[in-house]
Amino acid sequence: MTINYDYYRIFYYVAKYGSFTRAAQELYCNQPNLTRTIRNLELQLGCTLFNRSHKGVRLTEDGEKLFAHIAIAMEHIHSGEQDIFLRNNLQHGLLTIGASEIALRSYLLPLLNQFRLQYPGIRIKISNVSTPDAMDLLHDELVDLAMVTTPVNPDHDFAIQSVKTFYEVPVCGDAFLSLCQDHKAIPLRTLCTHPIVSLETNSSTYAFYQRYFGKHGLSYNPDVEAATADQLLPLIQHNLGIGFVPKDFLTQQDLSKIHILSLEEPLPARDIVLVSKPKAHLSPAARELRKIILENQVDSNSECN
Repeated sequence: MTINYDYYRIFYYVAKYGSFTRAAQELYCNQPNLTRTIRNLELQLGCTLFNRSHKGVRLTEDGEKLFAHIAIAMEHIHSGEQDIFLRNNLQHGLLTIGASEIALRSYLLPLLNQFRLQYPGIRIKISNVSTPDAMDLLHDELVDLAMVTTPVNPDHDFAIQSVKTFYEVPVCGDAFLSLCQDHKAIPLRTLCTHPIVSLETNSSTYAFYQRYFGKHGLSYNPDVEAATADQLLPLIQHNLGIGFVPKDFLTQQDLSKIHILSLEEPLPARDIVLVSKPKAHLSPAARELRKIILENQVDSNSECN
């Protein structure tokens, strides 16, 4: 049996208010149309739904049974409409982000604070992972946006926008202080004769230095691998090896415990990039954060290919 949804909607309001007049006011309809609709519904169902009197209308036994089901359906519909309204007006919802450690610390955190102040009803879930893992999460639609560092393997379905250029420096602990003598630049080949601390193999940083060393005819074979960028400085400070860290990570306190090296072969710049699905596929919250991120681009306004 297929019955017009509007019939049930009108039935719901007449039953709720016990009055055709009140229901007509709520639905912005004229009363004769509502009366005609209820008669059609009763004919299709083969029963009487209301007992009518000069005091109004009351549900029959069949009407009460039907109303018990229709009321649940209408409440679900109203709840769904309210959810969509609040979501589209950024009053509630969930924003999911896949972010590498460097992108999170060097760029994203203050912007998340700005977003949170503007839209306190939006919950934020951050997956702090490597660049390749963040790209996989985005590809599998497990996050709305990804903030990662280059190099990034391009995906033709994604928009990849550079938002900040950053630089890294080689640093060491006291055990390798001899490399800093006279503040002379040392060849990369000399650095390779010492232990190296690096992010793990499945990271864009590892791929970046593998290419950098390879370009100069050298192999990149770290002696110690860390899971996150936050672990690099403590490992270097405890003389487990020489490593490369973003300048943004270095504070005056760090500089009292480690030493910045100078290389003959300059380190190329890297980029923090925003990776997103086509704009039409983004949630309202993701579109708004994307807008905030792009409005705060630093040192770069070009799109990566």
